[in-house]
Amino acid sequence: MSRFEATFARLRTDGRKALVPFITAGDPSREATVAVMHALVDAGADMVELGVPFSDPMADGPVIQRSSERALERGVNTSYVFDCVREFRRRDTDTPVVLMGYLNPIEIRGVDRYAADAIAAGVDGVLLVDLPPEESAPMRTAFSAHGLDLISLAAPTTSPDRLAQLATQSQGYLYYVSFAGVTGASIVDAGDVVAKAGALRAMAKVPVLIGFGIKDAASAAAMAPIADGIVVGSALVESLATAATPEDAATRAREFLAPLRAALDAGE
Repeated sequence: MSRFEATFARLRTDGRKALVPFITAGDPSREATVAVMHALVDAGADMVELGVPFSDPMADGPVIQRSSERALERGVNTSYVFDCVREFRRRDTDTPVVLMGYLNPIEIRGVDRYAADAIAAGVDGVLLVDLPPEESAPMRTAFSAHGLDLISLAAPTTSPDRLAQLATQSQGYLYYVSFAGVTGASIVDAGDVVAKAGALRAMAKVPVLIGFGIKDAASAAAMAPIADGIVVGSALVESLATAATPEDAATRAREFLAPLRAALDAGE
């Protein structure tokens, strides 16, 4: 059983929703990343999405763009990200870790080598914002050969045919983007999210998580009933941005995430 399967089985048994925080690797400092990952798990994270900094993050809003720029200025690259996951695994062998990013760094490294290195480090899945579903089969095959899941994205603008394709080919979980836009913006039409995410959840063979526009305990609790869990990113990244030390960053991570965990568990 994969870490994804074990995590979602536990959540179903406990009647709980998945809480998945996103952070940018190498921000607010290279030294803080692993400490923040552990702090998020301590505060109730069920998985961790680790953003791989990229110079042209087209799906990201200003907060994560600036975070990526800072990390790149610190020399953060794919090898550093793998090292972070490897260090995280020294203490935590159970929490799934997903790398979220773009195709270019994988193509530079080579798909087969990337997948092998990711699995060796302890990565469970990869989410690629700029990989169209129609072109994903070769990468999914290469990843699967090493036991690495390719996480799929769906959005309100995704066509019915493509949704059906995503629902059947998805691995690990399916990430539903709550609105057509970049990270960090707010959900405008909650009713539309309810209808479309609910329909996708009925079709999908894997759990469906909702991300984009979730900023706090209230928005997390509002979206959770229509999904198997929620993803929070920009608001957390912003809260960490000015942390002076790894310890400060870890404290901020716990303080940010704990109220979301409490709200999800309370069903508020």
